[in-house]
Amino acid sequence: MEEQILDWLYEDESSVRIDKFLAEECEHWSRTQIQDWIKEGRVTVNGQPVKANYKLAENDHIVLRVPPPKELEIKPEPMDLDIVYEDGDVIVLNKPRGVVVHPAPGHYSGTLVNGLLAHCSDLSGINGVLRPGIVHRLDKDTSGLLMVAKHDMAHLSLAKQLSEHSVTRKYVALVHGQVEHDQGTIDAPIGRDPKNRQRMAVTVKGKPAVTHFNVLKRFDRYCLVECRLETGRTHQIRVHMKYIGHPLAGDPLYGPSKTLPIQGQALHAKVLGFTHPSTGKRLHFDSPLPDDMCHLIKLLEGN
Repeated sequence: MEEQILDWLYEDESSVRIDKFLAEECEHWSRTQIQDWIKEGRVTVNGQPVKANYKLAENDHIVLRVPPPKELEIKPEPMDLDIVYEDGDVIVLNKPRGVVVHPAPGHYSGTLVNGLLAHCSDLSGINGVLRPGIVHRLDKDTSGLLMVAKHDMAHLSLAKQLSEHSVTRKYVALVHGQVEHDQGTIDAPIGRDPKNRQRMAVTVKGKPAVTHFNVLKRFDRYCLVECRLETGRTHQIRVHMKYIGHPLAGDPLYGPSKTLPIQGQALHAKVLGFTHPSTGKRLHFDSPLPDDMCHLIKLLEGN
């Protein structure tokens, strides 16, 4: 696999460090990784290598040469997978809360991908050795429906449907407070939080993000909300609900410390619908809420 070449024309009048700019633009890589590449001479501005503290100026031309990923062997690990549909093209499964979808540097075992490789070896290779078959992902502490591609043709088809917003993705969440309107749309761009690299935030320089919401049930200090994704940004529902003043219950990153007793954000990917890559038939799946969220709802109904 060859190195990847990325380039940008800096069109902002304000000055910003090159390492900060690239870390915000390249959300898949940490600022530390970017700084390492700068030291290796993999970043140039107007054709010249620069240091990490270089301040960008308007019309600077930035080039980043991303090295090819190191070949890694991700080992199959038997796992009790909750598969709701499978054929020669796709797998649809229910991911439990607390399970990481794919390996990452320093964390190569115990993920859903390890379990999938033990279940079947024929997965799409488009997303590389760390993410075989993974077309989209769910956060570690988000439960629910996930589609997996068994080969590249299926992967390309599903990815195209995601980019065209034709995949139906509905989530159910418990949020803090009383949402003012019974339904609405949050249209606010999401990007890396400049104050905390571990978080995303609504920011002017972010990528377009649209979430439609519908209040299903109201409790004393919480609401049960259905959210339909039009786009699929990192932490989109968690960020958007916090943005309108109603962070998810149990969310350790975006929510308050005083919350409901649940391990991680109370968010479940309940509905998934897409067009089958081979048959063209529309498939629709609906997953029941997990026990921990049902327990919270009963607590709130009894209070």
